[in-house]
Amino acid sequence: MAANSAVDDQLLPIAILIDELKNDDAVRRLNSIQRLSTIALALGEERARAELLPFLIENNDDEDEVLLAMAEELGKFVPYVGGPTYAYTLLQPLEQLAQVEETVVRDKAVESLCKVGEQLPTNSTGEHFIPLIKRLAQGEWFTSRVSACGLFATAYPHATPGQRADLRQLYTQLCHDETPMVRRAAAQKLGQFAAVMERDAVSRDLLPLFTDLTSDDQDSVRLLAVESCGAFAAALGKEDCSHSLLPVVQKFAQDKSWRVRYNVAAQMVPLCEALGPDLTRSELVPAYIKLLEDSEAEVRIAAAGKVSAFSKMLTPQLIVSQVVPRVKELANDSSQFVRAALAGVVMELAPQLGKQPTIEHLVPVFLNLLRDPYPDVRLNVISKLDQVSFHC
Repeated sequence: MAANSAVDDQLLPIAILIDELKNDDAVRRLNSIQRLSTIALALGEERARAELLPFLIENNDDEDEVLLAMAEELGKFVPYVGGPTYAYTLLQPLEQLAQVEETVVRDKAVESLCKVGEQLPTNSTGEHFIPLIKRLAQGEWFTSRVSACGLFATAYPHATPGQRADLRQLYTQLCHDETPMVRRAAAQKLGQFAAVMERDAVSRDLLPLFTDLTSDDQDSVRLLAVESCGAFAAALGKEDCSHSLLPVVQKFAQDKSWRVRYNVAAQMVPLCEALGPDLTRSELVPAYIKLLEDSEAEVRIAAAGKVSAFSKMLTPQLIVSQVVPRVKELANDSSQFVRAALAGVVMELAPQLGKQPTIEHLVPVFLNLLRDPYPDVRLNVISKLDQVSFHC
């Protein structure tokens, strides 16, 4: 009798979970999913693998909110299934979630797959994780191919040379996919992939893909390709940056889409850091000045917010001759948001210029911004006054 009672006590947690997961009330199902770790702890590692995971695999057709919670919980599940050795058992349910229609669920499933993938032993990466990427990348529906793009950077460092070649080839296919959504995802993750790849492979295999994506007829693809510029530049050598990446950036600074130009402005500082002061001064200053003078306020906002960081790569003379005249124009910009962005960083130019140039060129700009009718502009200036008082 006592033995039967003990068995019933062991079965109770899974019985409660199954009962609530099948409940008509979505809130009850959601609460049950959010308690998965508690249930798994009660079941123990072996039963979690043998009973709980198969149940989740069979019952993954639910409300998006429930699936989102499941994707999040499974990303934290490695300790409950026996640690890294058995982490591969979590891949199947997450693979299913990575193919659903709802974007937020897919994104969370990819995030959890990356968390699990980072904990896999090397042999499990080749045996389980890379085949999963291949299945997703060659899936019939675009949703699975989109999800695959986010997994390459996790698998690549743990892959063998042959597997790495396969992954690079697979990523090439995704970058040339006929569906724009897949190309967008590939463009968005390109920088992450480049960051874990050998430098010669970045130059040989990824750089041509980057060039293709930056010439895509879809604005959204070019937009996301630009976002990877900073990480891409850091992964390339200075010579490749100057010969291959720099011309693309200079072209993008004049792209017909203001969103692309906006992203160029946002990526300007990491590009400068990768190229170094000399190339920044000779090659990027004209492109940056054009962004400061852009016809779209959103682009001017992004560029104005980088004035101080960009100018750290320049000589005081170059700042005075090239940047300061545009700063004076932006201080009177028709958009209050441009003026506010400028006000938040322009004070930081004082240490770079020194006392006399600051008094001559910047103090009039500060005073002008302090008289601005919009409080955010004045507040941004006041919050950085210490930069000027120290150097004047």
